[in-house]
Amino acid sequence: MRTRLPVLATATPMLLGLTIAMGTAALATPASAATPPTAPLATGPCGTVASPPDYTHVVWIWMENESYNSVIGSTQAPYINSVAAECGLATNYHNITHKSLPNYLGATSGLGYTALHPFDGDCNPGPNCQTAAKNIFGQGETWKAYEESMPAACDKANSGNYLVHHNPPPYYSTLTTCPTHDVAYSQFATDLSHNSLPAFSFITPNRVDDMHSGSIRAGDSWLAKNLTKILASPEYHSGSTVVFITWDEGEGGHKTVGEHCAANTTDVSCHVATLVISPSTQPGTRSTTLFSHYSLLATAEQLLGLPRLGSASSAASMTAAFHLRPPTRPEGGFRDRRGTGDKQGA
Repeated sequence: MRTRLPVLATATPMLLGLTIAMGTAALATPASAATPPTAPLATGPCGTVASPPDYTHVVWIWMENESYNSVIGSTQAPYINSVAAECGLATNYHNITHKSLPNYLGATSGLGYTALHPFDGDCNPGPNCQTAAKNIFGQGETWKAYEESMPAACDKANSGNYLVHHNPPPYYSTLTTCPTHDVAYSQFATDLSHNSLPAFSFITPNRVDDMHSGSIRAGDSWLAKNLTKILASPEYHSGSTVVFITWDEGEGGHKTVGEHCAANTTDVSCHVATLVISPSTQPGTRSTTLFSHYSLLATAEQLLGLPRLGSASSAASMTAAFHLRPPTRPEGGFRDRRGTGDKQGA
């Protein structure tokens, strides 16, 4: 079991243009479920608008294999902790299970534990390792998965620092546009610079940069380099984009393949950090509400007006806790009209 590291006394000034004092109290779990501080509009990436805009772009960045206490407060992750202080942090957020693949599939489809069991071994896509389940990539909105170090689009085999079980689209057998929408991460910079991000972006760093085989510091450095580009972009400054950073699963504790983690609040291997970054999320927002990867799916679907899939239909959404959703917006029916998404059956 990992020991919680001391919270940084002061976060290093970052490209976000803000020096943030981070005492132990700044990252401590509050008594209330969600506490958005009342403050003037911020100059950093979060809290720059008083009311939530109509978010049309949702970006997920998935990191790997680190529990909450290994990252939050760690001296190895100064950038991550500075963003946690500047934006929002879910302090009671849980992965679904172990190993990696069922978390990626559950988070993008809402599949429950029985349906996820065949994927517990992190198998490569194939006749005995695929699913026809409905998924967020096939709900009709525009989407892309941006995969660092992937040698070819929708690649179904491990290669170098690319691990296919960190890339969910190749596992969905009815997702016919995987070869065109599951692309190398280098494409993300082009889409970002041309203001042409899809409605839903799924980003996976390679096995070193996502902390799977690399260090916490390596992952922190990757985020410092890449997240700052997103937050400096016209896409983000237009008020259209919200970014979530999470970890697929934790480490230590009683970590067991197939473990039921979504509501397990006692095993540290089930407890991961999740950061929420948006113009309407007030700096320093913390939520102690029980969230999981199913909540992340529910939140993305709610923001994009998509029907909730599987276990996301009963999961707590994160929109209220992090001030993301206009109260008048109906659920369901929205599509980003700048492109054509997939429509799937089963």
